[in-house]
This record gives sequence, C-alpha cells and structure tokens, in this order.
Amino acid sequence: MKSILLVLGLLLVSICCCNARPKAVGYSSMPVDCCFSFSSLRLSLKRVKSISRTHSGCAKEGFIVQTVRGRQICYSQTFPWAVSVDMKLNSPEGSGHQS
Repeated sequence: MKSILLVLGLLLVSICCCNARPKAVGYSSMPVDCCFSFSSLRLSLKRVKSISRTHSGCAKEGFIVQTVRGRQICYSQTFPWAVSVDMKLNSPEGSGHQS
C-alpha cells in the first residue's frame, strides 16, 4: 500500500514539475489573425491605416486591412487591389506617406 502511494506521489510530482509539452499546445503558437471569408470591395487609400498578411498557420492566406476607424477587412492574397496596397504601404519606397 505504501509503495503504491509513493509511486502515485512521485508521478504527481513529476507531472507538476514537468514543463515539457507539445509546441502546438502553447497559446503563442496559435494563429492570431486568420481570414475565413474575403471582401472584394476596394477602399480609398485614405481609409487604410495598415495592411498585413495573415499568419502562416492560417488555412486561407490573405491580407488583413486595418481601416482608420478600426475595422479589419480580409482580402484574398490574389486580389489585385490588396496586392497593390500592400506594395505601396509595406515596400521600402512606399512606406512613407499613407494618406
């Protein structure tokens, strides 16, 4: 009886002290910004605050546009307007003035 309690106690201690876990379990490895549907409406560049690509772990790749009013709109990675805006705002030559 004492040996069973000792084994269970050691098992419990090892579980509590062990911090090894699969990487996918950690919150930091989960995709933050993913798109599940895409817009086809073009915005005026004046309304675009920023544009970024979706996380590499997302099922669908695309762009996320942050508007000056705080909305987030998803666009397909092949949508010409979004590709153009990404090049204007995120290229070294076009990253200066956003209005």
